[in-house]
Amino acid sequence: MLPTKDEAEQLLVWAHECNPGIWANHSRVVARAAETIAEKCGLDSHRAYVSGLLHDIGRYEGVTDLHHVYAGYELLKNRGFDQIAEISLSHSFPYQDIGEYFGKNDCSWEETEIIVCFLQNKTYDEYDKLIQLCDSIGTAIGVSIIEVRIMDVIRRYGFTSLTINKIEALFGLKEHFDKCCGKDIYDLFYDEIRDVSFR
Repeated sequence: MLPTKDEAEQLLVWAHECNPGIWANHSRVVARAAETIAEKCGLDSHRAYVSGLLHDIGRYEGVTDLHHVYAGYELLKNRGFDQIAEISLSHSFPYQDIGEYFGKNDCSWEETEIIVCFLQNKTYDEYDKLIQLCDSIGTAIGVSIIEVRIMDVIRRYGFTSLTINKIEALFGLKEHFDKCCGKDIYDLFYDEIRDVSFR
């Protein structure tokens, strides 16, 4: 089951009221980018949009690191939105290893085990991949090139032993969706990327 756009937006507004921050604007940019790319690739643009809008919904609990991934999964699962609940778990892991997460693991042992098991057994579909890509190009002020977003995150959180694997996976995702679209996805947001990435 998927929420409507209005239901998803209302949930994001509630979550932002619980924990105000630029993360909500980032989520809206990710949603818009995912919808645009999905339309060009013949994917379900509604599913792409609401998945992007709610991928970070676990931030409603406050300022957390990895825990927001699990909190979002639990919240969405409890509301019956199973497909998007899995997006909450998968969006931070284009390379399927918990060790490549930017930031600290502030999950409980049980939560960590659920994430690890999910990553070991999940076969990513096009929507997992799409939100991972859009998370890597969506800033709070608009769509950027991957390098801008990645460097912002690295400056805040540093490198792990698996950072290069994650970066390679993200560029692999861009190449995949370039092929799906039949064009460079950056062309879909050319003026916006120019303004956001090179301002």
